[in-house]
Amino acid sequence: MAETKPDKIANPIPFIIAAVIAGAGFIVLPLMAFRAPLPDGMFFSQKIFYYHVPSAWTMFLAIITCGVCSGIYLAKRDDRWDQAAQASAAIAVLFGAIVMTTGPIWAKAHWSKYWIWEARLVSSLLLWMIAIAYVLVRRYGGPGMERLAAGIGIFGAVDVPLVYWSTQLWRTQHPQNTVVPTLDNRMRPALYTSALLFIILFTLIYSVRKRLGRSRARLEALELAAEDLEA
Repeated sequence: MAETKPDKIANPIPFIIAAVIAGAGFIVLPLMAFRAPLPDGMFFSQKIFYYHVPSAWTMFLAIITCGVCSGIYLAKRDDRWDQAAQASAAIAVLFGAIVMTTGPIWAKAHWSKYWIWEARLVSSLLLWMIAIAYVLVRRYGGPGMERLAAGIGIFGAVDVPLVYWSTQLWRTQHPQNTVVPTLDNRMRPALYTSALLFIILFTLIYSVRKRLGRSRARLEALELAAEDLEA
């Protein structure tokens, strides 16, 4: 087993500043979303766009991070990359839950149905389930679960482009990927502010989860060392 070294005392000031910025931003964001104009033919429910789309982007970011860290872990067998992958997977589950909640709410308002079996919705659900599978394997997989979970993480990262391009590959009711590039300039500040806030939130949760993973690994190493001394 690799030796676990104690963490250096981290400077909490950047973390606190980022947390304050994120907190203040999420207070201001509803006002920005409220003031942004509605696209033609859409109702007030369209405002959920400013939470649904950035949460989907953040889910993609988390799953890609998990896949990259998983690949490096398999190549180097360095537990630090495994811990980073675990942290990212947990965040992917969180933001995937936001995506899968806000999406049906918006769908109900515009399609009169919470769910339809079309490519973007189904592929997004499957991607979220991949992240959940990673977390479940890490918790209940038993010996060798690290390599199995890493394979799942890589599979999830490879699946992200398929989800993103699903509206181009298949005929779907979901809006095309051209919505954001052609967005009204008056709507962009709210969307990009929301995206920035979600990324900051991702970074904050990631740093906490990663530190928690290191602490758990040290605790397990100490427990094994204690068992060896007792034997």
